[in-house]
Amino acid sequence: MPEPRVQVRRSKRRTRTVSAYRDGDTLVVLLPARMSKKEEAHWVAEMQQRLQRSETRRRSPARASDAALLARCHELGRRYFDGETTPASVRWVPAMRTRWASCTPSDASIRVSERLRDVPGWVLDYVLVHELAHLLVPGHGPDFWKLVRQYPKTERAIGYLEGVSAAAGLEITGED
Repeated sequence: MPEPRVQVRRSKRRTRTVSAYRDGDTLVVLLPARMSKKEEAHWVAEMQQRLQRSETRRRSPARASDAALLARCHELGRRYFDGETTPASVRWVPAMRTRWASCTPSDASIRVSERLRDVPGWVLDYVLVHELAHLLVPGHGPDFWKLVRQYPKTERAIGYLEGVSAAAGLEITGED
């Protein structure tokens, strides 16, 4: 595996704090200007580890397999729909052009776009809750949205997905 690209930015205004973020495939580490090269090396390694742990925590274990995705749906169905939603199948499918996921209520099947494998877990959970709600209410009317909004991060997840769609130039909307 190639060594990740690192860019160190020093600031005279920054006196004590160190922070880091990803910019594409580059790790950007922000340091006080007065830090020594030894301290810089320590903080670059430390921030790489912290960011890796954070990114790993945010990813959903449901992305591992169709079986894990189905198990996550059962858990979310129990939590938000009192177990009234039981999908017959849930599976990852190749990237869809106009949807994040889809549900066929007649056979209780849910398909989730591969594009969602690397989103934070709370975003994937929103998409699964959205599709599970279709097992109870087929359309996107007020009753449907009342069910979906039981998931506390609904608005945040919708915003996240809209941002991903816009950044990638996709024509995906929240109305599957």
